[in-house]
Amino acid sequence: MSLKRKYFVLVLFSLILAACSPKIVTTNKSTPKPEVKEKLIEKKAAKRFSQANISLLVPFKLNEANLKFMSKADVEKYAMPIDFYQGFKLGLDSVAASGLNFKLNVFDTQDENSRIGDIYNNDSFRKSNLVVGPVFPNGIKYITNYSKLNNVPVVSPLAASRPSDFNNPNLISIVSNIDLHAKKIASYIDKNFSPSNTIIVIINPKKTDDEQFASPLRNYFQSQSSNKFIVQEYASVFTFETKMIKGKQYIVVVASSDRAFVSPTIDKLFKLKNLPTGGYAINLFGHPIWSKQNYPTDKLQALNAVITSSYKVDYKNINVINFIKKYRKKYGFEPGEYAFKGFDEGYYFGKLLATYGEDYLSYLTKEQYKGLHNSFTFMFDEQHGYVNTSLMLLRYRNFALNVIE
Repeated sequence: MSLKRKYFVLVLFSLILAACSPKIVTTNKSTPKPEVKEKLIEKKAAKRFSQANISLLVPFKLNEANLKFMSKADVEKYAMPIDFYQGFKLGLDSVAASGLNFKLNVFDTQDENSRIGDIYNNDSFRKSNLVVGPVFPNGIKYITNYSKLNNVPVVSPLAASRPSDFNNPNLISIVSNIDLHAKKIASYIDKNFSPSNTIIVIINPKKTDDEQFASPLRNYFQSQSSNKFIVQEYASVFTFETKMIKGKQYIVVVASSDRAFVSPTIDKLFKLKNLPTGGYAINLFGHPIWSKQNYPTDKLQALNAVITSSYKVDYKNINVINFIKKYRKKYGFEPGEYAFKGFDEGYYFGKLLATYGEDYLSYLTKEQYKGLHNSFTFMFDEQHGYVNTSLMLLRYRNFALNVIE
C-alpha cells in the first residue's frame, strides 16, 4: 500500500470513529496578544462571539468506505472532501491564533439529501452562525428551505452553479458561474478592441453547456447601444472559414469545453492564422475549463489565447510557500487544489466572524480578499444572495498561463 493510500485510509478511519456521534467538533483556543485585545476593545459596535459556531457539510461518504479492500481509485474519490476539510481547518487555525475560539462541527452528508435532513436535528448544527456546504448543487438546493426559514447563511463552497438555481437570499456563492465568466470576456473585448475593424465570432456547437457560455456573450453585445461590434455565430470553425474576409481582425470565442471538438478547432484556427499566402488576424478566447484540459500550448500562444479563471496559485508567493510547508508538516503530503480552496474559505470567513461578530454579513460586500488560490469580491442580490464576482483573465505566454487582468 502506498504512503498516500495509507494516509487517506488512516484519515478515513479516524473520521469513521468520530462518526459514531453525528459530528466532529474542533475548538481552537489561543490567548490574544495585547495588541489584538486593544483592537477588539476599540470595536464595540457589533456583538462579539465568545466562540463562533461553524458547521461544515462535506460528502466523506463514510458509510461506503471499506478500509480493508480500498483501491487506489477509492482513495482518490475520498481525496477531495478530505483535502477541503483539512485546508478549511488550517484556515480557521490561522485566524484562531489571533484570539477567537471556533467550534467547528464537521458532518458527513454522504451526498444524500436524507442525511442532510437528519443533520437538521443536531443541536450543534442548529446553533450554527455559518453553514459551509453541502458541496454539490442538489444538496445546496435541498438546504435552501432550511436556510430561508431559519435565516442561516449557507456557503456554496465549490459548485459553479447559477445562484438563480436556488433563489436563496442567504446563499453565499464562492465559485463564479459561467455567466460571469462570459461577461468578463465580453467586457475585456469591449475595452480593448475597436468595433471599426473587429468582428466577434462565437463558435457555438449549440449543446446545452456551449449555449450556457455563448448566451451571455451574445446578450452582452446585443445590449450595447454604442460601439457596436459585428457579431457572427457559427456551429464550427469550418463554416466560419468560408465567410472570412482578409484585412479584418477576428475575435474568436469558442464556447465549447468538449475536447473532441475544441482540439481540431484550435488546429484549424492556427492554420488560418499562419497560411503560407498570408494568414488572418485572429485572437482566441476559450472556455474556463480549458485550464484543466491539455491543448498544444504553442498553438494557443500563437493565437494569443485568453481564458477566464476564478483561481490561480502563485507558487512563488511567500504565503503560498508557507502554507505548503505547514500543510506538508501537519499532514505529510502536498496540498491539492481543494486544500487551497478550503484554506481560503476557512480563513476569510473566520476573519469576518472574528472581526465583526454577529454583524459579519454586513461586511461581506465590503471586505475584499486576495487569497492563496481564490479572490473574493462579493455583490449582494436580494433574491439570489451573495455572489463572488472576482475573476481573472489568463493568457498563454512562455508555456504558462499568466494573469493579464
